[in-house]
Amino acid sequence: MKIKELAGFLGGSLENVSESAEISGVNTLQDASASEASFLANMHYKDALLTTSAAAVLVSSDFSDVDGVKVPLIRVADPYLSFATLQRHFHPDPVATGLRHPSAVVDSTAALAEDVNIGAQTVIGRGVQIASGTIVEAGCVIEDDVVIGERCRLHARSVICHGSMLGNRVILQAGSIIGSDGFGYAWSGSEHMKIPQTGRAVLEDDVEIGANSCVDRGALGDTVIRQGVKLDNQIQIGHNVEVGAYSIMASQVGISGSTKVGAGCQIGGQVGIAGHLNIGDGVQLAAKSGVIGDLKAGQAYAGFPAIPHRSWLKMSALMGKLPEMWKLLKTKT
Repeated sequence: MKIKELAGFLGGSLENVSESAEISGVNTLQDASASEASFLANMHYKDALLTTSAAAVLVSSDFSDVDGVKVPLIRVADPYLSFATLQRHFHPDPVATGLRHPSAVVDSTAALAEDVNIGAQTVIGRGVQIASGTIVEAGCVIEDDVVIGERCRLHARSVICHGSMLGNRVILQAGSIIGSDGFGYAWSGSEHMKIPQTGRAVLEDDVEIGANSCVDRGALGDTVIRQGVKLDNQIQIGHNVEVGAYSIMASQVGISGSTKVGAGCQIGGQVGIAGHLNIGDGVQLAAKSGVIGDLKAGQAYAGFPAIPHRSWLKMSALMGKLPEMWKLLKTKT
């Protein structure tokens, strides 16, 4: 793509750029070549503007620290979003063409659109429905009565358990498991008696589940992951949890059964959330937070137990002074 076309594609403005130059990809400021664009979204890396070999760099429209900068600039509203847009242009999603590996096992009652790709050693059970444009990679297992929407992508060895439902454009990264039994037992006095998990796991449109993450089916009723939710690797979603639309979670989050997470929440790595709680819309949880009570919408929390982030910062600042304070207290007693 010529730089002039690229700038128009992103709605940006050129600065000191040869309009005839061509861009073949995107790379970091440190590694970009003379045929690649780069971007500056974090001011921590602004010094790299002085040494980058990039053909052009995406910067924010109000970026003003240009002293000594010789690299051509393209000013855009959001450099990181523009970078993502370019990456999607240069690395488009694969297109399903109806390839079926001969080693795949597909039940005769399964209904698959003609263009669905099925990888090697995949197993597809009774009554499965898979819509147009979906790609199922090697070693996946799709159990009975699963319904999968259009243009989904199931990476290698994903497992979708019986009765689960996936909307359109859902992505399952390698090793993810959807609809496994929830962790439900009753103590009989002598043993933990397993409770049949008879609900479903339901993933709405545009959900992405990270590698080796698990979404358990409901015990009664459904576990529901709403539209646009993004889960990182190694996340555990318990039975009957509901995750609101466009929430996002980093690696190793665990959410216990029957908790409801609101829309637009941002949850950091290794956060643990107890069961039967309500997390309001737009909540932000810092990494390693432990949640044992309901959280109000639109606030940031941190620590264990999770408290308002500002209070946690004050407490953390005091931690280093505790030995000195204790020593002082001892002298007063």
